[in-house]
Amino acid sequence: MTPVVLALIIANVVVFGLQGMVGDAVIANFALWPVGSFTDADAGVTVGFHVWQLVTSAFLHGDTTHIALNMFALYMFGRDVELSLGSRRFAWMYGASVLAGSLTQLAVVTANVDESVVPTVGASGGVFGVLLAFGVLFPKRRVMLIFPPIPMPAWVLVTGYAVIELTSGVLGTQQGVAHFAHLGGMVGAALVLFTRRRPQPPGINP
Repeated sequence: MTPVVLALIIANVVVFGLQGMVGDAVIANFALWPVGSFTDADAGVTVGFHVWQLVTSAFLHGDTTHIALNMFALYMFGRDVELSLGSRRFAWMYGASVLAGSLTQLAVVTANVDESVVPTVGASGGVFGVLLAFGVLFPKRRVMLIFPPIPMPAWVLVTGYAVIELTSGVLGTQQGVAHFAHLGGMVGAALVLFTRRRPQPPGINP
């Protein structure tokens, strides 16, 4: 396993363990809440958006299945992406995906806030950024979904996921899933992948 992928998986698992020990206080303070002031019925405290939640929410998860699926996808696709980009650029890309996903989700939930306010948690923004990078870097690599078990090129998988997320987000299907965070994560990864480094002047070592 590559170092950044391993560090991310360990960090998510450790935080998930702490989340189980501390309980609702972690969600109240570190999950991503809409802009405003609200009452969290579970914790019985006033909650709202704080800037650190753009990052911390990506290390919280709703349940064991949620974190297991995210970490499995990060493990499956992250290794080859990190080997291709290098650990430093991979870390930048993952961070950009998390921030872009959180900002997109924040804008959507704040614009559509109602009395049933719920927070957003999960590493899916970063994971979907990794998925996009995999499709860009290895477009012809054959991959297979768990369901349905049909082999397909990576670019087809990534395109299909993007279309499904956009359609589900616009139509409001699959309530409780942060579709726009997933799309934002893909956009964040694309910004890093398609930003070329400026060439150094002759005679100057990078």
